[in-house]
Amino acid sequence: MRACLFLIFALSLGSEAARKPNVIFIFTDDQGTLDANCFGSEDLHTPAIDELAKNGIKFTQAYSHTVCCPARAALLTGRYPQRSGVNSWTQGDLKSGRGINMSGNEVTIAEALRSAGYRTALFGKWHLGAARESGPTTQGFDEFFGLRGGFIDNYNHHFLHGSGFYDLYEKTKEVHAKGKYFPEMMTDRALSFIEKNKDGPFFLYFALNIPHYPEQALEMFGDRYKGLPMPRRSYAAMISTTDHYIGKVLKKLNDLELTEDTIIVFMSDNGHSAEHSQIRVDGHSSGLKKGHYYGAHGGGGNAGPYRGNKGTFYEGGIRVPAILSYPKELPKGEVKSQAVTSMDWYPTVLDLCGIEKNKAVPFDGKSLVTMLRDEGDKEIHNEFHWAWQNQWAVRVGEWKLIGRGSWELKPDQKLPPGTHLGNVSEKDPEKKNYVSERKELLKELKEVHDRWAKTVGFSAR
Repeated sequence: MRACLFLIFALSLGSEAARKPNVIFIFTDDQGTLDANCFGSEDLHTPAIDELAKNGIKFTQAYSHTVCCPARAALLTGRYPQRSGVNSWTQGDLKSGRGINMSGNEVTIAEALRSAGYRTALFGKWHLGAARESGPTTQGFDEFFGLRGGFIDNYNHHFLHGSGFYDLYEKTKEVHAKGKYFPEMMTDRALSFIEKNKDGPFFLYFALNIPHYPEQALEMFGDRYKGLPMPRRSYAAMISTTDHYIGKVLKKLNDLELTEDTIIVFMSDNGHSAEHSQIRVDGHSSGLKKGHYYGAHGGGGNAGPYRGNKGTFYEGGIRVPAILSYPKELPKGEVKSQAVTSMDWYPTVLDLCGIEKNKAVPFDGKSLVTMLRDEGDKEIHNEFHWAWQNQWAVRVGEWKLIGRGSWELKPDQKLPPGTHLGNVSEKDPEKKNYVSERKELLKELKEVHDRWAKTVGFSAR
């Protein structure tokens, strides 16, 4: 009898040791560089994001991308988006002719975790190609509910640019729920998924479509920000709405006693939007009238000292808030100043989960595990690259070169419009353009970019 009890106890210990941590990616949409209270925006009410920071590690120099599609490709593959064919807008409408879709040859983190025994789900925004034969469920996700394209009105679930189209799906099947608030719907699905898979392990990609416009905040946050001027007032209410739904996920983890053994990555896809948008056609698919405004009111986000916003390669367009929480294994309440990228999360999670990497598909990101457990401030990246359509940027050390097109640096050459060589660590980061007085540095950074472009197959022509 004693031997049987010992065997049962041993098997129980073995099961506990073998159980891998749950993983949640919380990816917000158009949340600006400093847009959370714990990142310095004291005018914002963000208790959930602040709680994550207290339970984890906050990154003050985290890079994503300048717009949605490449940011999501980098996050899910751990590789530069150009490698997977995502260098321009991906197909948004499942019913349209086939456009750009992320290469099916890419091995996403969902595929890697599913192969390791994880149940996987994406609730929210995909935006890596809407073709029926592509999409989340062909790239490792067991479950998908949300929008396949870029953004929707949260109540009628139509994409609003141009003449619009309907975009709310369960896998590839249209879901009709007019009048229901999409962030609430996707959060309900996420909570049910966590409950159903509480014995784990599970991977949840909680890809919120907010604070991205249209700025349709929860009514409860209207009074809180009534003293703020526009456009900050409208945007702040959207940030708190976003935080509200993050808080629901965190509460579910606490209620199920899963917090300690869950890895949570929180990040935004790019900086805040400064767009103005309105319905410009009669007979729009959403039923909204011509002239209906749905934009970002010119930009209410906070990039602090950094210039730029979504759509630019200045710091305000690509530097975003980021937090990593894993209370069981990592420090709590720490701040890391080293520069990291969205591509780093995939290899980092695999290392934390004890899952072997696929050597046939090398990462561009790097595992942060050693850095996370080290009290030093040694940088782990020597250079950083971004590209989108015919625009690109490269950063080495404190210097960043932003360029357009393909060109060779020659004596007395007139550089393309928008060429900018800036310092990201000055009191006024990137304010001064050094292209005229730092010719050698300009040449060096251009050569670094050219080498990278050949490596990833990027052409800016």
